[in-house]
Amino acid sequence: MLDDCLVTEMPSPDRLDFRLNGQPVAVPCAAHRILLDLLREDLRLTGTKRGCDLGTCGCCTVLVDGRPTLSCLTLGRLVEGREVTTIEGISPPRGLSALQAAFVENGATQCGFCTPGFIVTATALLRANPRPSREEIERAISGNLCRCTGYTKIIEAIQAAADAGGP
Repeated sequence: MLDDCLVTEMPSPDRLDFRLNGQPVAVPCAAHRILLDLLREDLRLTGTKRGCDLGTCGCCTVLVDGRPTLSCLTLGRLVEGREVTTIEGISPPRGLSALQAAFVENGATQCGFCTPGFIVTATALLRANPRPSREEIERAISGNLCRCTGYTKIIEAIQAAADAGGP
């Protein structure tokens, strides 16, 4: 899928080079282009969702060098030479990650729109802290909003994934 996105032209000031989901990528990127649009429109990775465009909902969360980052507030140029991981990069080639499976098993999704942001955020948490307390989980996901469900099942899913050994 990413092979379609590789640009093989001569380097230019408008070219952006970074690693995306473990693969090197080179794409044209205007100075004003935000990472969310670069991912969704240019690279066709639509798992990262556009929510509020204000940085308040967490739907657009991706990992930049392993840290949760709001792609709607991040200029694409700022990921030059860095590692970006989207929900597509967290999902295994077949099936679900332990965290994704825990979300399904614990009923932690309803419409599913916010789920990628929660999964990305929780993945970063569990990589940094494999045994988080409930309070640590709550703090980690405090920037992610869900309009359909209470947060209890989401917290329980993250805790279940931690108990099962990881993201």
